[in-house]
Amino acid sequence: MKVKDILRKKGSTVRCISPRKTIKEAIHMLVEFNIGCLLVTENENTVGIISERDILRACNTDMTTVATAPVESYMTKDVIIGTPDDDIDAVMAVMTEKKIRHLPILDGQKIVGLISIGDVVKSQLHESEHHVHYLRDYIMGA
Repeated sequence: MKVKDILRKKGSTVRCISPRKTIKEAIHMLVEFNIGCLLVTENENTVGIISERDILRACNTDMTTVATAPVESYMTKDVIIGTPDDDIDAVMAVMTEKKIRHLPILDGQKIVGLISIGDVVKSQLHESEHHVHYLRDYIMGA
């Protein structure tokens, strides 16, 4: 299975925020859209990613000023990305090794989606269920 298979089912909507917006605005978007991260973009270029985890680290540093701080102060700048043709097993290995829960998907320079570790696990579960069903039918002679 490939990343593009997940995106076909999930869709390609990616919520983005400017690096100059405040952490409070980022929190508002995360809550409003019930998501775990925002891609940080400027002039249609990816410059970072801000996740719930990044915001918690910021709050742990200085709770009093974090709400008004710009997103760029706390975003992850070295964004690990995937491509639509990446194999799900390879993506799962990268996400596990790098301890990341969200992976922006780019086709060239264009953002085409974002997948979470939950999306990857769900796809693996679905594929395993399919294999079990196939093997059960084979054993039963169906």
